[in-house]
Amino acid sequence: MIQQATLDRTITDGMNSAERFVKRLFDIVAALIGIIVLSPVFLIVYIKLKLQADGPTIFRQERIGYHGKPFDILKFRTMVVESESNGTPQLAQKCDNRLTPVGKFLREHHLDELPQLFNVLRGDMSFVGPRPERKYFIDKIMEQNSDYQYIYQMRPGTTSLATLYNGYTDTMEKMLIRLQMDLDYLQKRSLWLDLKIMFITAKFMFFGKKF
Repeated sequence: MIQQATLDRTITDGMNSAERFVKRLFDIVAALIGIIVLSPVFLIVYIKLKLQADGPTIFRQERIGYHGKPFDILKFRTMVVESESNGTPQLAQKCDNRLTPVGKFLREHHLDELPQLFNVLRGDMSFVGPRPERKYFIDKIMEQNSDYQYIYQMRPGTTSLATLYNGYTDTMEKMLIRLQMDLDYLQKRSLWLDLKIMFITAKFMFFGKKF
């Protein structure tokens, strides 16, 4: 049984202020380069979604980010417009029947995440960090493990070790595993570890490994 954690310990950041500055500078430069280099891909995906003619091309959803502040995460829309028609937030599934035909392709190749380059550029996110979550699910996680508060010390990321190795967080059990992996990253993170995570992510995408 999962026991509720208490904040009776201190989880320290593995990065000092200078490293965090370099990390942010890298995010800005890399995001700008990524937006320019991948602009043809942005255009192709936009046209594909427009031809699908079943709703907006960009999906916006409020997530909780750095210092606990909400922001709108950007994605290419992969699901039908009324994907949560009953008003209750639902976790994404690996084989989700709410995916559109184009959306399924985008999700499989992680192309739906490309607009998050703009989130990185404006400081909502970093390339590497814990995946941002909705408050609805954060509240449920906090009921099990209040250490989630430490996640707010980091900008959310487009990728992480939990993203690569924990897969779709479609259950509370996997959410709590992801939390422990993200807390471990917080304590051990460094510029070198970030580069390693980005390299592994690129390798997985190039060879078509699902994550």
